[in-house]
Amino acid sequence: MIDFLANYGLFLLKVVTIVVAIVVIIAVAASAGRKAAHEGLEVEDLNKKYRERGDALLSAVSTKEQRKKAAKERKKEDKAESKHPSERPRSFIVDFKGDLKASAVASLREEVSAILDVATDDDEVIVRLENPGGLVHEHGLAASQMARIRDRDIPLVVCVDKVAASGGYLMACVASTVYAAPFAILGSIGVLAQIPNFNRMLDSHGVDFEQITAGKHKRTVTMFGKNTDEDRAKLKEELEEVHLLFKDVVAKYRPNLDLEKVATGEHWYGTRALELGLADELLTSDELLGARAKDRDLYLVTYKIKQPLQKRLMGNVETALDGAEAAGWRRKFESRLPR
Repeated sequence: MIDFLANYGLFLLKVVTIVVAIVVIIAVAASAGRKAAHEGLEVEDLNKKYRERGDALLSAVSTKEQRKKAAKERKKEDKAESKHPSERPRSFIVDFKGDLKASAVASLREEVSAILDVATDDDEVIVRLENPGGLVHEHGLAASQMARIRDRDIPLVVCVDKVAASGGYLMACVASTVYAAPFAILGSIGVLAQIPNFNRMLDSHGVDFEQITAGKHKRTVTMFGKNTDEDRAKLKEELEEVHLLFKDVVAKYRPNLDLEKVATGEHWYGTRALELGLADELLTSDELLGARAKDRDLYLVTYKIKQPLQKRLMGNVETALDGAEAAGWRRKFESRLPR
């Protein structure tokens, strides 16, 4: 009887595992499908959104007479706007949420191109940036997209509510003005390479690893072969070169920074980043846009890209891995907070 119950329990566990896996796959596929419902540029009038939000709250707390009066005034304002288009300067807002591969750069390049087609010298671009960094060439391309705005002499503002570190700061430093929340993380002007090596494990199991290259430095350190001091020295040399390029970009756009002090790979919270010159003012994106809405027209510009199902599914897996990486960042910083 005990053996029967044990076997039945094991069978039931397998069935439950399979059912859960199927449900997860269906949910992921459905989520991926929703994310790729269409492709193209979307523009949202944030001034209108803020007005509607305020009207909704006012309606909930006002009397019937007050609501009627407010509705009449709003109708009058809307009619006046329709007859006389706004001549106020515009702020184009772009959201960039980074991952290891800076995959949002595909949308960023379309958003920047669309904005540059219509922007004038009186306009500005605000990038709400959240990016802990990642691959050098991917984030370098993202920074280059933002540099296109600066090259047109259009004011570029970056607002960091959470993090702009490493490749994220490579993007942020391009801005003419950097705003940061008091506890936002900025900096990490450095380069990192880390790779596991399984050579001893393969040797212990009698597995040989062969690697044939043409070119002395086609491959330096390897995951499966035996690494030499020369291999490590060459990789270190390459990292130093990338670090120098990183510092050159920072120096170009923020020439008053003391690079010897800030280009050490360290990161700082907003208040300290402001003291070091990594940021220009302590301000959240909500405060910034709220202030801008008083005398500017705000437009949120978003370009959505439709991708094949397989790529969307793999993208969800990568997002989960990036989430784990971000969780590591959070644990690292949360561990420093007083309990």
